[in-house]
Amino acid sequence: MKKIYLDNAATTPLRPEVIQTIINTLENDFGNPSSTHSFGRSGKTNVETARKTIAKHLNCSAQEIIFTANATEATNWILREMVKNHNIKKIITSKIEHHATLYTVLNLQKEFGIDVEYVKVLPNGTLDLFDLERKLDSEIPTLVTLMHVNNEIGTVLDLDRVTSICQKYQAVFHCDTVQSIGKVKIDLDKTPIDFLVASAHKFHGPKGIGFAFIRKNRIMQPMLFGGEQEKGLRAGTEAVHQIAGMAKAFDLAHEFLTEETDYITDLKRYCIEQLHNNFEGIVINGENTFYNILNVLLPFSEEKTAMILFNLDMKGIAVSRGSACQSGSVKPSHVLAEFLSEENTKKPSLRISFSHYNTKEEIDIFIESLKTI
Repeated sequence: MKKIYLDNAATTPLRPEVIQTIINTLENDFGNPSSTHSFGRSGKTNVETARKTIAKHLNCSAQEIIFTANATEATNWILREMVKNHNIKKIITSKIEHHATLYTVLNLQKEFGIDVEYVKVLPNGTLDLFDLERKLDSEIPTLVTLMHVNNEIGTVLDLDRVTSICQKYQAVFHCDTVQSIGKVKIDLDKTPIDFLVASAHKFHGPKGIGFAFIRKNRIMQPMLFGGEQEKGLRAGTEAVHQIAGMAKAFDLAHEFLTEETDYITDLKRYCIEQLHNNFEGIVINGENTFYNILNVLLPFSEEKTAMILFNLDMKGIAVSRGSACQSGSVKPSHVLAEFLSEENTKKPSLRISFSHYNTKEEIDIFIESLKTI
């Protein structure tokens, strides 16, 4: 049975070059980067070279890149730090954010009594940026935290417009770029985001490693106390092999960005065509969505919802209903619930997400399998 992986928004397979980089680093650069002997210096060089590689592609300073375990860790640290030590009195976010943001914000509201406001979600799944501006006030120290590309439906935030609005009202802007980083060019010199977070496993790198961009004028207290790693902000011996693997994946993502974007865009277009050709009443959730994410409402009966993923999995096909982080939940998607009717949120929906490893043949097999359910 041919296995087909169409859940790249959950995680991506590692590129062979990334696997080789990790293996080479484990074999040859096992020294502690904090050690002063040649073994340690070699590890340290690896870490700092990786930092420069990532910074080069984001057009920022290497000193503005801090390595973390993942974007969830970085988001928790940054939001808490801004409220606890930087006098933030209000957070503006949306109800379609990742739970790493939503739950952190709710916890900060409970602990520190800050005001929290949610930007209105429009019927097409995008955010009402006029509503964002209405909620801002230069007199109230505010942090705006919004994701660049929604992880369930793929709607895209206009980063240039949001940064412009935030600057107008002196608001701090934190952006979850987990789904977009490595799949689109982000120039941090031209787009003045204050904080950006990313995870390597979303752009064909290893799990367990990510990074935060912290603009140089932002003074941070440590996330973890201990040694002087990561400018004293995140103590603990660095996972050199993970960092090297992430940098290799990021470098390759940018090297092949144009051709892979075109390829995946065409693949998504083909999948949409085949869905419409084979199923009457298919509805795509969200408008003008990111090129590798497709969320569809299926014209199937409500009782089939729980069985669709199981049946596809039995045929060796991996897709999802929404965020992998919520895969154990039987509740309707919190994202879809914000802009679909209650009746439609009960209907079967699928998130299909593509990478350059997928083919049109795989889409055909997926469609045929869906027709048997």
